[in-house]
Amino acid sequence: MSAVWRASRAAVKRRRLQTFVIGLVVLCSTTTVLLALTLLSAASSPFDTAYAEQRGAHTVASFDTTKVSREQLAGTAHRPGVEAAAGPFGQAVVDIPKDWLWMAGGTLTVVGRADPAGPVDRIALLEGHWATAPGEIVVNWGVQGSPGTELLGTKLAVPGGQTLTVVGFAASMSKSASAWVSPEQMTALHPTSAQMLYRFTDSSTEAALTASLARATAGLPKDALTGAGTYLALKQAFSALADSYLPFMTLFGILGLLVSALIVGNVVSGAVVSGYRHIGVLKAVGFTPRQVVAVYLTMLSVPAVAGCLLGTVAGNALAEPILKVAFTGVDVGRASIDGAGPWASVACLLGMPALVVLAALVPALRAQRLSAAQAISAGGAPRKGRGLRVQRILGSTRLPRPVSLGLGQPFARPARTLLTLAAIVLGVTTVTLSTGLTSTLVAFGNVGREDGGARVHVTTDGSGPDKTPPRLTDPGIEERLRSLPGAQGVRARALSQATMTGQPQTIFADFYRGDDAAYDDAIVEGRAPTGAGEVVAGPTFLTQRGLKLGDRITLELNGRKTTATVVGRLVEGNARAVQGSWATYTELVPGGHATEYTVRLAPGADTRAYTEAVTALDPALHASVLDSSNAGTDTVIAFATVFTALLTLVASLGVFNTVLLNIRERRRDLGMLKSIGMTPRQVVLMTVTSVAGLGAVGALLGIPLGIAAHRLVVDHVGVIDFPERMKDVWHAPQLAAMVLAGVLIAVLGALIPARSAARMTIASVLHTE
Repeated sequence: MSAVWRASRAAVKRRRLQTFVIGLVVLCSTTTVLLALTLLSAASSPFDTAYAEQRGAHTVASFDTTKVSREQLAGTAHRPGVEAAAGPFGQAVVDIPKDWLWMAGGTLTVVGRADPAGPVDRIALLEGHWATAPGEIVVNWGVQGSPGTELLGTKLAVPGGQTLTVVGFAASMSKSASAWVSPEQMTALHPTSAQMLYRFTDSSTEAALTASLARATAGLPKDALTGAGTYLALKQAFSALADSYLPFMTLFGILGLLVSALIVGNVVSGAVVSGYRHIGVLKAVGFTPRQVVAVYLTMLSVPAVAGCLLGTVAGNALAEPILKVAFTGVDVGRASIDGAGPWASVACLLGMPALVVLAALVPALRAQRLSAAQAISAGGAPRKGRGLRVQRILGSTRLPRPVSLGLGQPFARPARTLLTLAAIVLGVTTVTLSTGLTSTLVAFGNVGREDGGARVHVTTDGSGPDKTPPRLTDPGIEERLRSLPGAQGVRARALSQATMTGQPQTIFADFYRGDDAAYDDAIVEGRAPTGAGEVVAGPTFLTQRGLKLGDRITLELNGRKTTATVVGRLVEGNARAVQGSWATYTELVPGGHATEYTVRLAPGADTRAYTEAVTALDPALHASVLDSSNAGTDTVIAFATVFTALLTLVASLGVFNTVLLNIRERRRDLGMLKSIGMTPRQVVLMTVTSVAGLGAVGALLGIPLGIAAHRLVVDHVGVIDFPERMKDVWHAPQLAAMVLAGVLIAVLGALIPARSAARMTIASVLHTE
């Protein structure tokens, strides 16, 4: 083993370029795969871990206490399939004013609970203390971070002339309530519903949860169950933003793994084949066949392990900022985002070197069976006759001799050529996919901004004890905003928290009037809400609640109820939000007014002058220019760019290695060609041509694969429903550019070794003949 190590170390030092290429290929490949594994794991494991720690409820069920008794509900905890249960807890809905604790106003679902502990839904207390006495309330703080202590003591007036004081803030993974009070205080609120929290033995799917709840509530009076929500909807909401990245991240990860495997296999096997002469020398000086195999496996493992270590470090360093962006705005309890954990790093640290060893083992075992003389002679040019027929056919054409020689070279090493071609195909596939995604997401980011004009957001400070109400009325504000120079349209908005019958969680309801042009490109199916009792929602909201166009829902706000029909599906939307017509809002809130306005300016209008004019209208109006960028879109494009750069680099390195090995094997041929008059430029042309053809063929094969991958990704982004016009992004100029991309990948990889071959002197090549 001492001799094996010395020979391996000497080979690593002597073949510095080969060692560097192998290490760099493994580094890029490891980084790519680790990033994909990290995001894939982070989308689910943090929620599962945190939910298990807090004993989150699998199902939160609401019951009508006029139809079922507390004793009957308590008995459901002992039914088959129920792992644990908590309740029944009294449940009531109270109204809250706008800006109470910075909320939008509307309704609050309050539950009477003696303490935050229990067998199900252990609530985390963030600030203050639990509500144990009448007149106290603990609010579910459903955003990241802590609210601090300055909001403690906030008052809330409830029916019956009572006033509740905020004594604490808490977080519930189950989202079982918006706030909690003591059981005594709940009795004073005269609730007509009760809540039960269940954990079931079978909770893997929605169907299993539905069946488990049916078994638990079997025998209860008909229509006693008024609503139920499952943790699977919360889990989907937790990773909703990441889910928009996962399809293409997964696909990029698979592409990265394939390209890495192909390139590593090509590079490593080529290194062994090009070292046949060295293998023969080792055998001639006494190395056994097993020692020869060990030398090459060790020689190739050194840069592979180094590249894998650096790639793991780079992947982990990039993973943290990527996860922060991917999970921005996630609103579920206090789940931590820790990524994939050590298993992904361990998988890469073990998997990549193993891939290198397997790729090297096959040609090394083949070389093991050769005698010393055969191995030394095999280290020269390819065997006689291989590819000569193609060379003769190309030579009989009118192509320049360097071009015909270059086009014939790939046929001399068909196995190596196929591996290189596969790498180029996958590289072009990646570039095509990235280009298509970018075009789709740019179109998505421009929804509502196709006219090129800026958007100005205007808010009022008319709520709260320390705020000055606007002098102008709601209709007056809209009229004056529309009359200012540069305005093309004004859209008024009223935002409320409402309750949807059958759902334990409150939802956000946006109501609009005015400029309907904002819906022109935002509706994928159906139409915009115009009349009373009409709403639209995004794909996540509809999917999670099993809704489709034409279905009817019941909204409750400020003690009033209205039935609304889903008339349209938006391109995207909040998982807990619907958008309705202004006529629907007036049914729920008679005399209600807007608090926000979006002004659509004409292209080229002076945004600064407009915002100053708004301030001059009324000191209580605040205007700001809306950022035209989209954080999610920018993130996706950034990810696509990073992965495209990584995979293009890896593919180019594969071409680089192929050309380098071909040049080393054809040193004698190059010397002879130079001796009969081939110029350095002709050598470069011949070498580049040998892979440019592969690049063109790879592009023609990779473009259809990239288009298919693009359609696969955009059709499976759950939080966005792309219309067909955003998917149809391929045009003749783009396709031509993709063909050039394949050639460019090949040429970039071949250029450096081609120039090196051009600089070789005849004497240095032929002095050993």
